[in-house]
Amino acid sequence: MSTKKHDSIEINGRTHEFHADATVISGNLHLPLEQTIEPQAQSHLYAQGGYLAQYSDVYRVEGALSFQRAYTQVAGNASLKPNHGWSTLTTTVVEGLNVLEILTADRVVGQIMTEHPQEGYVPHISFLGTRFENLRVAGHPVHVEMDLNILGAKPDGDLSYAAHQPVVERVARQYSRIREREDLPAEMRDEYNRLSSILGAREAVECSLVNHVSGSFPGLSFGNVLKIPDFGTVELAKLIIKHEKFDPTRAKQDPNVPEVTSVTLTMIDLKLGCAIEGNTPIGTGTSNGVTKP
Repeated sequence: MSTKKHDSIEINGRTHEFHADATVISGNLHLPLEQTIEPQAQSHLYAQGGYLAQYSDVYRVEGALSFQRAYTQVAGNASLKPNHGWSTLTTTVVEGLNVLEILTADRVVGQIMTEHPQEGYVPHISFLGTRFENLRVAGHPVHVEMDLNILGAKPDGDLSYAAHQPVVERVARQYSRIREREDLPAEMRDEYNRLSSILGAREAVECSLVNHVSGSFPGLSFGNVLKIPDFGTVELAKLIIKHEKFDPTRAKQDPNVPEVTSVTLTMIDLKLGCAIEGNTPIGTGTSNGVTKP
């Protein structure tokens, strides 16, 4: 473990309370054994910022899941660049991942970088560095088409990403590519119909940093979701943006400006449904800082 913290730094009469969490793996197995997977290599950033890293060597859950090496890191500091605010970094890395000898990857990296401005509340968000290296299903390569820029530039006027029209349009296209599939399972169609019905609401948006996957692997793919027979469902690079504390009483603030923006990225959301059943998110990071006043 490596750790460092420092006192919060005031900029133009404002302070920032940092928040970042990163976990390599957690979850539960239900059949044939009941087992809780405790969070591994979990890092939690101090409110004052600083740096924290956690490392894990070989980890194994019976014969169901293993990795060779993993680490997380979180960091927060006032930017040294002129006219910039507070920066936060959240990273998860898993190497040598193996789930039931079916889902494997040499390396899975999830990374969130945010910068909260000196004036306003909504951060610039980047996912630079996020990737899957040699992802395979039953030995067959899975080719992943990433879209790290699905959020685009920070919305003008400090408005929410969830209601920002360019974001809404990109996410709508992502939904449409999935919903237009005639072989889409009923439960997925219901879920994407629900997500489409609330798309554009200022409070939240759910999408993925993966637009499409392809390959000769067994099973079917729908956007970022893999349905693998005799194994389960794999959802890649699941992204959730949430906005909170819309305060229209604050002077000069648009009622659609949120004071809090939460970014959660899960690189592999795994739902096993075979001889072994369970829910296991792999590579989850969250960033959620607050600037005052």
